[in-house]
Amino acid sequence: MNTPVASAAPVDRTLIHALRICLQALTEQPVELLETHISWILLSGSLAYKLRKPVRLPFLDFTTLESRRHDCELELRLNQRFAPSLYREVVPVCGTPEAPRLDGIGEPIDYAVCMQRFSAGALLSEQLAAGRLRAEQVEQLGRVLADFHRNAPVAAPGSQIGTPEQIEKTVVDVLDQLAPMADADAILALRNWVGEQARLLAPAWLERCACGAIREGHGDLHLANAVQVGDEILPFDCIEFDPALRWIDVISDLAFLTMDLQAHGRADLAYRALDAYLQRSGEYAGLRVLRFYEVYRALVRALVAGLRVRDGADRHSASGPDYLGCALRLMRGSPNAARLMITHGLSGSGKSTLAGQLLERAGAIRLRSDVERKRLFGLTALQRSADQDLDVYTPEATRRTFDRLASCARDSLRAGYPVIVDAAFLRRSERQAFRALAAGLHVPFTILDCRADEALLRQRVAARSSAGADASEADLSVLQRQLQWHEPLDIDEKARAIEVATDDGVNIASVCDRWLAVV
Repeated sequence: MNTPVASAAPVDRTLIHALRICLQALTEQPVELLETHISWILLSGSLAYKLRKPVRLPFLDFTTLESRRHDCELELRLNQRFAPSLYREVVPVCGTPEAPRLDGIGEPIDYAVCMQRFSAGALLSEQLAAGRLRAEQVEQLGRVLADFHRNAPVAAPGSQIGTPEQIEKTVVDVLDQLAPMADADAILALRNWVGEQARLLAPAWLERCACGAIREGHGDLHLANAVQVGDEILPFDCIEFDPALRWIDVISDLAFLTMDLQAHGRADLAYRALDAYLQRSGEYAGLRVLRFYEVYRALVRALVAGLRVRDGADRHSASGPDYLGCALRLMRGSPNAARLMITHGLSGSGKSTLAGQLLERAGAIRLRSDVERKRLFGLTALQRSADQDLDVYTPEATRRTFDRLASCARDSLRAGYPVIVDAAFLRRSERQAFRALAAGLHVPFTILDCRADEALLRQRVAARSSAGADASEADLSVLQRQLQWHEPLDIDEKARAIEVATDDGVNIASVCDRWLAVV
């Protein structure tokens, strides 16, 4: 969950034990009982029933029947935004605590959220632990989250949610509760960093509020709250009991996922998820606050794990990721300093493939001209401009595209990330403009010069056009024109280039090392 847990007084377990026996009699199958600090979950056949414990904690009060009913209904409504196939209905529990029924006859004594049960091992956390989590899965989740954020309600103007004061207080409160169970020097370092970042990021946070980045999100999107159901990756179990924990910056919502992947030692997948989110959303301006939110999310998980161990609720938390260590690593920043790479090459030369491989190794941000060009016209990456009767390749459209790429690259570099601008860059003037951008920001500049045999270029372009699964609309006629007019790298540019022949396999580790060695 996305908030500190606390010890609660023992609760009467009569109802949950009797309901478990009732379900076993109805299904003639064993019923498994799972337990959190605020809920009981009964796994019965193909269904799961989630009941609230009648507890009062600092952040919620479930001691009345009405409060439990309200929270069940809220959980159903909010989670159906993400996973309508999982969340079925709220069912009344009738009868008595000693003899409960789910037939709806009589006055309710409690309520349960009825869910479709998913298979064991379907959680992304379980798949990661089993070594089965793939880049395609986290990329899909990144796109799902971006699509959800685009349509989510925006916080009302003048709301205190997302203000600098509210953000700093939220993180400091977590540090205060974490302090008794963590290393004092680590907590002091984090306190100092949070205070300094609060001063530096205050203008950015105000801008985030003004631009509509504060929305009703998920609030708790770590790996154990995302599941594979068929071909879909579905977020579930969002925060329902405290609106302040789900009305957040969309980047804070994303940060839980990217942080959790990094905490589990999979920074490569974290940057794949981030890349997919950014390609879909265009939220490059939010990168300035991403690392702060990642640190916050790591601190929350460190606190939750520590309190569960302290209270004996979860004996396995101590062997999980070192979230406090993750927070400290994130606080110190990326080991790879901001630097700018542009790609260069004809259509089919492998630029996008290499850029995708490099971003996960270098922890880099990728900007694709094909995607940003379409975004300017309101198109998604895979929509064909001709189908929409649009000409997105006029000189003016190209100028706007490169202006957009430069703006997003500037935001990403100022946020401290290595940046790869994935475009053909066949005109020398375009390359010079980005070299000047790097010089103005005092970051290293590199050209990734991709080459392949002409016959292979034609083969790749034809196959890509036929598949229709890539943002690029370059076909064989475009490639032919490129072959005729492109402006090769001059001597000075070659001195800044990493030349890569993509006809055969490419040693991407070597390419990455060469890029990161540039000063």
